[in-house]
Amino acid sequence: MRREALPWQQPKAAEEDPEALQRVRAILNSPSFRSADKDVDFLARDGVRGVRLQIDYLKPELLLEENEIDHTIVVFGSTRICEPGAARRKVDALRTMVAADPDNAELVRRLAIAERIHSNSRYYEVARDFGRLVGAANHTDRGPHTVVMTGGGPGMMEAANRGAFDAGAKSVGLNISLPHEQYPNPYVTPELCFTFHYFALRKLHFLLRARALVAFPGGYGTFDELFEVLALIQTRKIKPMPVVLVGEAFWRRAVDMDFLVDEGVIDPEDRDLFWYAETAQDIWSSILHWHDAAGAPLHVAT
Repeated sequence: MRREALPWQQPKAAEEDPEALQRVRAILNSPSFRSADKDVDFLARDGVRGVRLQIDYLKPELLLEENEIDHTIVVFGSTRICEPGAARRKVDALRTMVAADPDNAELVRRLAIAERIHSNSRYYEVARDFGRLVGAANHTDRGPHTVVMTGGGPGMMEAANRGAFDAGAKSVGLNISLPHEQYPNPYVTPELCFTFHYFALRKLHFLLRARALVAFPGGYGTFDELFEVLALIQTRKIKPMPVVLVGEAFWRRAVDMDFLVDEGVIDPEDRDLFWYAETAQDIWSSILHWHDAAGAPLHVAT
């Protein structure tokens, strides 16, 4: 501490200028006087987008490095396919409503969808079992770690994070800021749950450490990630990796790859960039086999 204050440590004295303190206060309250790293309005300007892109990338990168997250198994799937008990309760509630109002076409439609969700809720258990397998194989006190990484939301992603949580292992969640509030699922490791502003940077982090992509039945978001990865592998923009589609019946109806081959818009070998699986053990065993055959075994506990 200085024995005598420096000149700039006190505002201009009122005896010298009665209006000086008022002017200083106006300066201190001006947005221009805020330091740039604390000025949220400034950081939100279009011209500062480059800086926002950098920090959107850098924060997760540094924290993943600090936690020795070396490899990831990326899991995607519908946020709407919940665990079987929750799906069953929704079906029961809608059946009661339809019984009271059988001519309500909208209720009948909602019941039909709820019954499909309940049927597909078996995949929640498959995803949870898979997360448990990955977590158990990589639950070590010291890195490098191969961990489950999801979009951090509910449904299939929650199930995969939950399986890792069951095994006492770390798992990662990459959430995205949306116009409506989004809660992370409760099974992501707290210090490994991130929120991104830019979809592009989130996608980058999904693939930087990815050693496999596992896609459960899902909608636009799942298709977005799946086909982006297939396109990157097809063009060799990234090194090939295992791509596993869980639920062959769903995927064959959702996407007719044979039709795309017949139409000549993809090559027959592009159909071999992925395979189907039904059980958690099949998914995990096939991923391990792929990496062993490629001469680059995954880091797993021994």
